[in-house]
Amino acid sequence: MWVGVAVADMILMAGLFMVQPNQGVVLQLFGDYAGTTKIPGLRWANPFYSKKHVSLRVRNFETTKLKVNDRDGNPIEIAAVVVWRVVDTAEAIFMVDNYENYVHVQSEAALRNLATAYPYDSHVEDEMSLRGHTTKVAAHLKEEIQERLAVAGVEVTEARISHLAYAPEIAAAMLQRQQAAAIIAARQKIVEGAVGMVEMALEMLSRKHVIELDEERKASMVSNLLVVLCGERAAQPVVNTGTIYQ
Repeated sequence: MWVGVAVADMILMAGLFMVQPNQGVVLQLFGDYAGTTKIPGLRWANPFYSKKHVSLRVRNFETTKLKVNDRDGNPIEIAAVVVWRVVDTAEAIFMVDNYENYVHVQSEAALRNLATAYPYDSHVEDEMSLRGHTTKVAAHLKEEIQERLAVAGVEVTEARISHLAYAPEIAAAMLQRQQAAAIIAARQKIVEGAVGMVEMALEMLSRKHVIELDEERKASMVSNLLVVLCGERAAQPVVNTGTIYQ
């Protein structure tokens, strides 16, 4: 009799298990899904249930640096940080073979696909680019990863690009291109400012009747002012003792 009671107690004790905070325990009875308990503390269930613990905590990882071609065909290096957590333990266990590996592989696949959809840098106004529109690109990346991971019961909290650079073989050439674009933009601003200053000077001279200038003198003055204002070096004054008409 006492032996039977001891055996029954041991069987009942086998049904006890612990549930940690932010943890789910998936219960199965001979292969059939019996449910999931997420309430922290000491729990008891049918001793014949198999129990698999699944973390519900927020996790993050950084993908490897992928070498891909952007939309324009330029080779770039890109990596991203993905923040995720399991929200459906049954799907995480039964829908995919290994949900953690699934998260990593599908996140890298989504990142690779994203990189081919945008140019590294925009050369047209209002064009979306990986470098110039980080917030919108991150939102797109998060949506694409979420679509891939929904089947595994995973929720993506955040996804952002953590590394972005041209591949080493074209980095120097692209740096020269960016420098040239910056120089052209700076020159354009200088010319616009110089033209405005020349126009203002001619208008003030005419309005205050400081000097009467014919078209040839205006052209000469405009030429000299543009040289002074747009030149890279300081202007060297030349004393003119004659006249422009001789």
